[in-house]
Amino acid sequence: MNSLFGQKEEKPAGPDPLFAATTEMEMYTHLFNNMAAACFEKCSSRKHKEPDLALGEMSCSDRCVSKYLEAQEKVGVVLQKANEAQALQQKNLADMQNALGGR
Repeated sequence: MNSLFGQKEEKPAGPDPLFAATTEMEMYTHLFNNMAAACFEKCSSRKHKEPDLALGEMSCSDRCVSKYLEAQEKVGVVLQKANEAQALQQKNLADMQNALGGR
């Protein structure tokens, strides 16, 4: 595609930023929906039909959301470490293959 001055526009190298932003938004939406469903199921009382949450329900919801996000963060750290270990293992394998193939 030509730009305003007749030069060709170059696409940025690397991942598509729109795809990355869309994927991140979908991930956060999924996280929020799961958290809301789990905490609502655990903390809401179906005994009464008041529009507002009771004090116990509010504190339960606060604790539930906090624990849910903390657990998600811990899972993220474990997955990040696993991904780094796998990348290192793949790099070592490629280095070994290059060393053996370079004889």
